[in-house]
Amino acid sequence: MLAGGCGGGDEPADGDAGLPMAGGGGALAYAVPELPDGIDPLSASGAAEQLIGRQIHEPLVGPLRGPYGADAVKPGLALKVRPSADRTVWTLVLRDGVRFQDGTRFNASAVLANARRWRSLREGRRALPDLFAVDAPRPNEVRFLLDSPDPDLARRLRSPRLGIVSPQAFEPRSGDGARVINRPGSGTGPFEAGPRSARELDLARNAGWWGSEIGLGPALESIAFVRAPRESERLALLRSGEVQVAEPLGPASLRAAESDPLLRALVAGAGGTGIEASVRGLTGSVQSLSSVWLTRVGGGA
Repeated sequence: MLAGGCGGGDEPADGDAGLPMAGGGGALAYAVPELPDGIDPLSASGAAEQLIGRQIHEPLVGPLRGPYGADAVKPGLALKVRPSADRTVWTLVLRDGVRFQDGTRFNASAVLANARRWRSLREGRRALPDLFAVDAPRPNEVRFLLDSPDPDLARRLRSPRLGIVSPQAFEPRSGDGARVINRPGSGTGPFEAGPRSARELDLARNAGWWGSEIGLGPALESIAFVRAPRESERLALLRSGEVQVAEPLGPASLRAAESDPLLRALVAGAGGTGIEASVRGLTGSVQSLSSVWLTRVGGGA
């Protein structure tokens, strides 16, 4: 799917009768071990930090589904991803009309600044080891030039660590060796950073998100990430209803969640995620939470 292009042009959503508009699905509370010191996708180390960053900074490649069980898959910031025959040149056609939350246009220039940062920092070189240059033949098109064939470049570009950051948040703004300064509105994602305390980081729905116009949600109005370092604490918060999602949980905690009729578990390897039964659209991986919605237990959407 990615090699042949992520799909054709998008059309505005026709609006399913009876379903809430974007932001009409309430608030989600999510327990995680730690909160990030800052929100720089490239330096995000653990799953929780990557999950939080993914809501604000979108990677170029990322097929998306809307909430309420939507089946249609839409491309992310890159509408099409085309490799050359030898897989050493990858051309990305960018989505038009997207802006960062700070008002900066998302275009080829913004991607070039991010690519310069990736190439000049160790974390970026690890994520894209064969990348030696990125150019922009057109304002809505970029090419990734590789030292050797890489059939997996599209998959690599889905990494939340390669989330696109507004060049206005780079110091220097060229992106070369840049650090991300603490500046609001540096992402294009469905949520933007809100108030923060030692225990909680709040994200609010980005009312100007490009995905809302094509039926991608987000259903949630806000997400509160709650710091709970101990697994027992995360499970207790889930059982009490103070949070609707808790991760990571070990096997014993997941069994405890499964034994509760109001909870369920998503298992991944030796651990997994505990989820209140009202939560829908969560896969248990680092995903865009624009696809998540809440239901009434035993009821409808």
